[in-house]
Amino acid sequence: MSLFPIFLKLQDRPCLVIGAGEIAESKIHSLLTAGARVTVVSPEAKPDLVALADEGRFTWHRRAYVESDLDGAFLVVAATDEMEVNASVYRDAVNRNILCNAVDDPPNCDFYFPSVVRRDKLQIAISTAGESPALAQQLRKEIDEQLPNDLGPWLDDLGELRREMLATLPAGESRKLLLHELAQRQVCGSDHCPSRQLARLAEVALSHQ
Repeated sequence: MSLFPIFLKLQDRPCLVIGAGEIAESKIHSLLTAGARVTVVSPEAKPDLVALADEGRFTWHRRAYVESDLDGAFLVVAATDEMEVNASVYRDAVNRNILCNAVDDPPNCDFYFPSVVRRDKLQIAISTAGESPALAQQLRKEIDEQLPNDLGPWLDDLGELRREMLATLPAGESRKLLLHELAQRQVCGSDHCPSRQLARLAEVALSHQ
């Protein structure tokens, strides 16, 4: 089965996690990082997750899962240490057309959590479709070691320059080629940055065409 790779906006979306132990912890953090409105259902929770709940970072229902917990959920993660419970959550979610991931149980997953290399807005996601999370983690480590640590700020500057070019230059092949060229150069916030100087020259040239 072929997977469709997407980056999904979860800002303020209601997301449900069943479980609050070792298995669920990283999933909860990932959803919070994406800005989701997270609700956790679990009789117990790891101490650091209890602290986050006390801070209001997510809503915690301290009890066992019931099907009505799915009401209004956009996305669900079943992450208990009981496979039967996770499978039950998945079946309930499928019946309601809600995307669900039962952790470490590929047949009961509509999607998988990839291994991710992050540099602020830049994200490189790696998935093996559940076949070998260990391989995905190893590839993530190798890619992470090769990427500069300042790619995040660099991408912010590149994005700002791109928006300037889109606002001032007419659409066409010349603008497209310029944007591709800028993406291969060092962009910085200073007006004396080589990429900014190149963009200014291109802007002048294109305005006289």
